[in-house]
Amino acid sequence: MIFDTFTYYLAFLIPAALLFRSVSAPVRPWVCAVFGAAFFVYFSVTQFGGWWGAACVLIFFWEASFRRFYTPRSKLCLVGVLVSVGVLVAFKYWNFLTGLAPGSREVNPLRWKGAFLPIGISFFTFEFIHYAVDRYHGRVERGSAGEYLAFIFFFPTLVAGPIKRFQDFAPALRNPSQQTAADWGAGITRILVGLVKKLAIADLLTSLTIHLNHADIAQANRWVLPIWVFAYGWKIYFDFSAYSDIAIGSGRLFGIGIPENFDWPYARRNISEFWSHWHMSLYKWLVTYVFIPIGGSRGSTAFACRNVMIVMLVSGLWHGAGLNFVVWGAWHGALLVMHRLWLVYRRRSGPATSTSTASRAGAWLLTYTAVNFGWAFFAMDLDTALFFFRRLLAG
Repeated sequence: MIFDTFTYYLAFLIPAALLFRSVSAPVRPWVCAVFGAAFFVYFSVTQFGGWWGAACVLIFFWEASFRRFYTPRSKLCLVGVLVSVGVLVAFKYWNFLTGLAPGSREVNPLRWKGAFLPIGISFFTFEFIHYAVDRYHGRVERGSAGEYLAFIFFFPTLVAGPIKRFQDFAPALRNPSQQTAADWGAGITRILVGLVKKLAIADLLTSLTIHLNHADIAQANRWVLPIWVFAYGWKIYFDFSAYSDIAIGSGRLFGIGIPENFDWPYARRNISEFWSHWHMSLYKWLVTYVFIPIGGSRGSTAFACRNVMIVMLVSGLWHGAGLNFVVWGAWHGALLVMHRLWLVYRRRSGPATSTSTASRAGAWLLTYTAVNFGWAFFAMDLDTALFFFRRLLAG
């Protein structure tokens, strides 16, 4: 975790936030851009793909250079989207896609043996796409080069989001909050909350989730298996929401608001509510840039259900290059489709059914259970996840 290193705070966050607040408005974007690029290079060299990973900053600068060609209704916006998707596919999905052919797992002449994943590439890509699409539709101003680079390389959100939008970020960059003392107090508090979530809760749950492997599953009592996968559900929540808390708190030091990402998702009573409160910035991105463009809920119920499934398959693949992530996306797609069909049935069958405490509790328990068993496909490769369910059901 980058956010639990002294380097993040002493070499990047505190100096950048202090400098940002002390310079004139035209210089502020460049403070964010320079520190962001330095952050990318440093942590790429020390924790990720080494110097090759650090060199990828040049690819992202190259992708960012396309912005100067973007104008409303210009086909060059589409070119920018395709370039961004192509770069993501090359780094994240090439070996996965070329390994799908029969027999390619044993011998794959197309395999990239030195493959590595540049830090933040998934978040870079979605923010590149957002800007290009919104420029095409005239929903976002062009902004200056410095503002765009600051938006892309804003290092508190670079590794794990939340996913920002330029039309929200640029005004905050130009006119950050001037309540410095309050911002630093709130920001530091939010950062500490994130660190406690990560170090005191998420990491502690690893003692249970580490058992989600084929050998341990084979030897365990099957009644222990739900405990392990439910522990993973809480681990990933505290882990990921911790990153978001630290990013949001870091933004406050600059006087910049970062969108919230989690809002008690495990307290929701249906899968649609869960997704509108889990990784909210991703959910909104998928609705805006995938679901609505392919037709959304317009047309028949079957058409809308198809679109829901497409969106969730995209979500699964975005999270990771593996068949287990595809199945995880399909799992949630199926849950959302069933919920949609249930709503259609309810509308056609007349007045709403009981809203008693027992029915609400049952709806919550069903949603919570379905979501957490779905984490099996997220936590393990597909073969291990299927073995997990065989052991769970058959003993």
